[in-house]
Amino acid sequence: MRTFGKIVVIGAGVLALAACGEKQNTAGSAQTSGAAPASASSSAPAAPKGKECTAEDVKTTGKFGEAPTITIPDDCDPPKKLITKDLEPGTGEGAKSGQRLKMNYSLVTWSNKQKLDSSFDRGEPFELPLGAGKVIQGWDQGLQGIKQGARRLLIIPPDLGYGQGDRGIAPNETLVFVTDAVSVPTDKG
Repeated sequence: MRTFGKIVVIGAGVLALAACGEKQNTAGSAQTSGAAPASASSSAPAAPKGKECTAEDVKTTGKFGEAPTITIPDDCDPPKKLITKDLEPGTGEGAKSGQRLKMNYSLVTWSNKQKLDSSFDRGEPFELPLGAGKVIQGWDQGLQGIKQGARRLLIIPPDLGYGQGDRGIAPNETLVFVTDAVSVPTDKG
């Protein structure tokens, strides 16, 4: 009977390690797509601060075409609604649904304040059909009206991002992007 008990304890330990390895594979799959690994947080959610952050609370540096830095504050809560702010205005007509945009972006996750992904780091803009549901809703909604040459801050709540988590992003994560509109066509081409 003693041997059986040891086998059960060892088996439970192996299962626990396998479960941890599975989480690492999820973060690793994000890394293979050029994203930095996501940090797993085992701590309880942060206590509410009592004030929702605004676009002015999130600090960014860098000009259009340069990889930005994004600093998320510690003294306010993530916003519950989509926030957009043009950091540089751009020129021409604003983007509309159906147009193919080329965007550079940098992504910082709110909970750990770490850069998770950046097309600037890869040196290649990301192409998307605006409003076609091929990207998260926060992009489809938040990039409406952006002009070529514009730099826009997007603060995306979980319901317009990855919701319960995906692609190395934790459940209920608020996403902070700085996006550069590299190409906004003047027609639907």
